[in-house]
Amino acid sequence: MEVIQTAIEGVVIIEPRLFNDDRGYFFESFSQRDFDKQVRQVSFVQDNESKSSYGVLRGLHFQKPPFAQSKLVRVIKGAVLDVAVDIRKGSPTFGRHVAVELTEDNHRQFFIPRGFAHGFSVLTPEVIFQYKCDNFYAPQSEGALAWDDPDLGIDWRIPADRVILSEKDKHHARLKDAEWLFDYTENLY
Repeated sequence: MEVIQTAIEGVVIIEPRLFNDDRGYFFESFSQRDFDKQVRQVSFVQDNESKSSYGVLRGLHFQKPPFAQSKLVRVIKGAVLDVAVDIRKGSPTFGRHVAVELTEDNHRQFFIPRGFAHGFSVLTPEVIFQYKCDNFYAPQSEGALAWDDPDLGIDWRIPADRVILSEKDKHHARLKDAEWLFDYTENLY
């Protein structure tokens, strides 16, 4: 696998090594040994999958400690714009984001460390999205930010009038009004 560094330390794009022939393709989608060596030591404990249609926007979500999560995300079918936002107060990249297009054709994966809000928008008629988490889901620990916070400046690549949100995702605070954020000086692992 090739690990591509982004503008925010710790947030990386992973490109697998693809083997193509007349039968199709093969790639190793995850190796704990390689991940620990090239990205960071993380033990994933839960795999999730979602199916969504064009215009669905899920995010920007995170879990608060002690249930904070790292995520390793990828697309099985279709294409998304995947976004990680640094919400660690005191971080030199606080409030900045990294966005990457993940598709069934590029096979890229995106690693979002603890201390970041995460979301994605669906760019194709249908998407199947998979992700690994290094902590179990805990509903009492949910946190979220407004997807359309103008201070974040995220171009979700979908017209605002075509965005489809859950009822919950329609009512999150902007970053500047958030009641809870991570502390950059705190070790989240």
